[in-house]
Amino acid sequence: MDESSIAWIDGALVTIDQRALPHELRELRITTVDELIDAITTLAIRGAPAIGVSGAFGVVIAALAHSADGVVDTATIEREARRIADARPTAVNLAWGVRRALAKLPLGVQAVLDEALELLAEDGRVNLAAATAAADLLQRLCGDRPLRVLTHCNTGRLATTAWGTAIGALRVLHQRGAVAEVIVDETRPLLQGARLTAWEMAEAGIPHRLTIDSAAAWAMATEEVDAVIVGADRITADGAVANKIGTYMLAIAARHHGIPFIVVAPESTRDISTARGADIVVEQRASAEVTGFGGVTTAPEGTATFNPAFDVTPAELVTAVVTEFGVLEDPALARTSTGSGEFGGVGNSGTLGDSAASARFGDPTAVAAVSIVPPATVVVRAGQEIAGIARGLYANGWMPGTAGNISVRAGDAAVITASGLSKGELAATDTVTVAVADSAPLSAEGRKPSAETTIHTAIYRARDAVAVVHVHPPHATALSIGAGDTRVRFSGYELIKGLGGRRPDAIDIPVFANHAEVPRIGVDIEKYLIEHPDAPPVLFIAGHGITTWGASLAQARDRAECLEAMCELTTLTGHREVPVRDHG
Repeated sequence: MDESSIAWIDGALVTIDQRALPHELRELRITTVDELIDAITTLAIRGAPAIGVSGAFGVVIAALAHSADGVVDTATIEREARRIADARPTAVNLAWGVRRALAKLPLGVQAVLDEALELLAEDGRVNLAAATAAADLLQRLCGDRPLRVLTHCNTGRLATTAWGTAIGALRVLHQRGAVAEVIVDETRPLLQGARLTAWEMAEAGIPHRLTIDSAAAWAMATEEVDAVIVGADRITADGAVANKIGTYMLAIAARHHGIPFIVVAPESTRDISTARGADIVVEQRASAEVTGFGGVTTAPEGTATFNPAFDVTPAELVTAVVTEFGVLEDPALARTSTGSGEFGGVGNSGTLGDSAASARFGDPTAVAAVSIVPPATVVVRAGQEIAGIARGLYANGWMPGTAGNISVRAGDAAVITASGLSKGELAATDTVTVAVADSAPLSAEGRKPSAETTIHTAIYRARDAVAVVHVHPPHATALSIGAGDTRVRFSGYELIKGLGGRRPDAIDIPVFANHAEVPRIGVDIEKYLIEHPDAPPVLFIAGHGITTWGASLAQARDRAECLEAMCELTTLTGHREVPVRDHG
């Protein structure tokens, strides 16, 4: 294989079997969902970005297996997709890749394959961007000289699809002549550092030495380590980082010795729907990985083990998180007076404020009070997404003037467009953070949230949604006028598949009364969604546009576009039914 570690060749996923390294460079050809799940669980394929892309191709494999003569067995494919997503619960990229591919299923099997291929191409671009930004940061922090860097586990092209994240940064530095040496943790219990990272270092010609995990802190004390750089499998809304077991102790040691601790990961690894690191489900692996290695038993028979695959590093110990969008937190903003060196005590405490940082390790009741507020970097990123989507919808004429609103969920909070602002000129900072539980503003900075905020929070309470879009497209708005408290039925349109309903041939979309008191609309919507768990992720508000939601902001927007297109067809053809029945 070439520089890419994953490829789609003749109807099969072809990758490097990481179990065989470093002794053998062996290709693994996967043609069934069971083979993919086995490869992921046995770590033949591993690394958050790599399993995310592989998960997307797993949906392709399922779609090919359960489609014939133009008939797609959607229910079976969805079940297979859930099995793939559950193969490794901690790494958020796996479920993310599966969702992205599965979202294209209504458009056909080829669309699913095209999306998986796009994820593959996208991963290489993302990795190089993140790696370059991380290399720039390390040189800014440590000086323009050859650096001695310690890394853990494997974050190179084997763990991604090309280039790598943390190791990618080391490759960039090596190209610049800025690497004196990389100290590689062996990474127990499966030795990904010894077997894979050392192999990649040799392949790239990067000077390195291998050490046992328990020597890392002493290396920081005696070997003039300039920085620690690692990857991530999940980054929560509060900035906590889940990564290979052993990462947490490295972060503690780095803080004690005043050494920058840098996390490099794609944006897809950031999971703002998980509020806290404590909410992450940490995978427990087989005892045999600890009681022996390579078929040789090293512990007495029957010895009990503690074998978590990952640990979670709190944000306070992280100097910076770097994605393809750059450095998410300026380390200078997070410096404190604690610790033994210039960077002692650095982390994201500057994001939540000192009271929040101290609360995490102090009064447990204080944690609940601050954990609802997402980090500033999360809010900024959500604002950037919202502003970009809003400008596009404004250009379509769907958010005229100040009408319409968009939100993105961040744990127990939501970031929503501020009231009274033109959506065509919306900036990333034109948002308000509100509590999902009661719609109360958490960080308004003098702005008011959109009037329809209670509609958004009602949906978040009733559904596992990540984003909500409320717009006023002309055909959908016109169709809803005078519809009253009904459901509008559409049938016979191919576009129905794009709305996320249970049936591909027909869909009933509820219409809610446009009460003058907007919170009443939210109450109606929440009650309806709870009572109708199979309701599609779209709705009308009579004379007041449509609201859609999804697992991403892009998906919520796409559903709005599908619904408006179908309403336009209905306007042209009159092909619809409107069964008048109340929401009870």
